[in-house]
Amino acid sequence: QVQLVESGGGSMQPGGSLRLQCTASGDFPRGGALAWFRQGPGKEREFVAAIRWIGGRTLYADSATEGRFTISRDNAKNTVWLQMNSLKPEDTAVYFCAAGAYMRRSGADYSDWGVGTQVTVSS
Repeated sequence: QVQLVESGGGSMQPGGSLRLQCTASGDFPRGGALAWFRQGPGKEREFVAAIRWIGGRTLYADSATEGRFTISRDNAKNTVWLQMNSLKPEDTAVYFCAAGAYMRRSGADYSDWGVGTQVTVSS
């Protein structure tokens, strides 16, 4: 059984920063990747970023988050972070981490999901 626990969400003013954390436990695919997705109010879930456990290669969404968000990991702690800078109101969403055997942009490629953490950006 795989467990993914997200933390670090909250409320922030535009221009601020937050760092989300996802800690994995159980039988997750250690040769695969962990990704962040988000779902804003009234929007579909979208890919944000992913990182491979081995080698640390990263993949980012081709969107407005590029250059503002950074994904990183600590294999010893089974933990992945999403550093979010220069936050905008449109970044408001529930952020989910997901584990999968491959590093892809599609949510269908990830087999295990956390329950999500809310990020709200407003003045």
